[in-house]
Amino acid sequence: MANLSGFDANQVEPNTSFDPVPAGKYQAVITDSEMKPTKAGTGQYLELRFQIQGGEYDNRVLWSRLNLDNPNATAVKIAQADLSAICRAVGVMAPKDSVDLHNLPLVIQVGCKPRKDTGEITNEIKSYSKKESAPAVASAAQTSDNTPPWMRS
Repeated sequence: MANLSGFDANQVEPNTSFDPVPAGKYQAVITDSEMKPTKAGTGQYLELRFQIQGGEYDNRVLWSRLNLDNPNATAVKIAQADLSAICRAVGVMAPKDSVDLHNLPLVIQVGCKPRKDTGEITNEIKSYSKKESAPAVASAAQTSDNTPPWMRS
């Protein structure tokens, strides 16, 4: 049993849905990371928690698991390639700890696939890329009119 005295559901909005987000590109940040043992106990994977930033799915969370320590060499190669893509996307080429990748914006390409056990649709992160930077703003010396920048289209 757990003591829940002091909790009042009237004061908290309920969760309404945990449906997967639609396939597409989303700006996100890594908010948490942890090495965990594999189910078989023969290795470890790096679990990364991504939080979508902005848009209709703001604050939704997705996970990625990178098999960095695994007897299957192909799994390790794929995990290392994904980690390389993440490092390049956030601009940290040689992290000393996974926390070095936290809270840095990147773009994740999200896909949808059925779970093997239930057939229920779930999300998976397909790729990682740099956050698109805003277009450069022309300086006043480069413009030929006297229209203030905020009024130009």
